[in-house]
Amino acid sequence: MNGNTGTVATLKNVAIAIEAIERATQRAAHLPGLVVLYGPSGWGKSTAAAYCMNEMSAVYVACRSTTTRKSLLIAIATELNLTPARTMDEIAEQVAGELARTGRPLIVDEMDHMVDKRAVEIVRDLHDASGAAVLLIGEERLPDKLRQWERVHGRVLAFYPAQPADLEDGRHLRELYCRRIQVADDLLQHIVDAARGSVRRICVNLDLVLERARTLGAMEMSLATWGDTPLYTGEAPKRRVG
Repeated sequence: MNGNTGTVATLKNVAIAIEAIERATQRAAHLPGLVVLYGPSGWGKSTAAAYCMNEMSAVYVACRSTTTRKSLLIAIATELNLTPARTMDEIAEQVAGELARTGRPLIVDEMDHMVDKRAVEIVRDLHDASGAAVLLIGEERLPDKLRQWERVHGRVLAFYPAQPADLEDGRHLRELYCRRIQVADDLLQHIVDAARGSVRRICVNLDLVLERARTLGAMEMSLATWGDTPLYTGEAPKRRVG
């Protein structure tokens, strides 16, 4: 893994995603190959998936509220540079064959959408037909949701809980996104505390610090410099009355 502090490779949930995929890829032949990364929104799971897609040649697809079994298959086929066939059975056969041939891991992000639509079995079908390592990414309740589907749940090799962003993650993000100014550790800790584990909110607040530094004409920002300026916490501001 890249040790450069200026890359997302150093974030702890990236390391967890890499470990999950490597474990599924290197598993013994008689073991199942589904692994699950789960946790609250904003904790950097999709960032970890994007890193794995680029650095591990993983096939990445993200589900949406409109995703169907067929549209998911078409999305995976497209990522594999295949021309999707006409029927779902044919596309599934195409996809499974290409995953088996290439040995590329498959990442399905926002998997909760497929579970909620009772369409989760399509992923099991691809796993069984190809033998591919499959990383499912979803929200905090994804493991509980999968319990409804014993044939899927029984093929999970391991569950990996995403970890909340801490000061170490904050330092990596500071190096990545705030290179033009110096952000002191005391202000960074204040940002991490306000973010409550969210990588996304740390990034939003680092951008606020950059804006504030430009306004002040400052090249260094500390907690004293920041003062009582509000940080973004995800809460809507209270309406002022009068």
